[in-house]
Amino acid sequence: MRVLGVDPGTATTGYAVVMEEEGRLQVVTLGVVTTPAKTPLPIRLQQIYQDLSEVVEMHRPDAAAVEELFFSRNARTAMSVGHARGVTLLALINAGLPIAEYTPMQVKQAVTGYGNADKHQVQEMVRVLLNLRDIPRPDDAADAAAVAICYLHRVKLDSLLEG
Repeated sequence: MRVLGVDPGTATTGYAVVMEEEGRLQVVTLGVVTTPAKTPLPIRLQQIYQDLSEVVEMHRPDAAAVEELFFSRNARTAMSVGHARGVTLLALINAGLPIAEYTPMQVKQAVTGYGNADKHQVQEMVRVLLNLRDIPRPDDAADAAAVAICYLHRVKLDSLLEG
């Protein structure tokens, strides 16, 4: 199974396609969509939509997972990330993908076994689980890989509980 994980943001949206085959995880691709700060918001959102649509078309994931927005002290930042999440969800649903959404705590729990893990612990476990030499960079790509891994772990757990 191939899963596209997405960590949405207006300036930087992380993405990672992770595949599980015979119980082993491997990264298919990962990266970021970046938009210039001075570009008008509608153009930035269009770029995120188009680039994620291209990733889906190129790598053909079976499903997608998106990190949910956690509440920020800065309302302007929260609104901006909310816009990026909206176009992300639109790109994924228009591609016909089933979509799961996970809170940061659920992602941390699935990847490290501890819902309050710090960023470095999550990134190190992403490196270990994907059998990579280095932690994926930039951070947004590593976060997206963690979201994809969360999906794959949750699907496995759900199938064990059902069976």
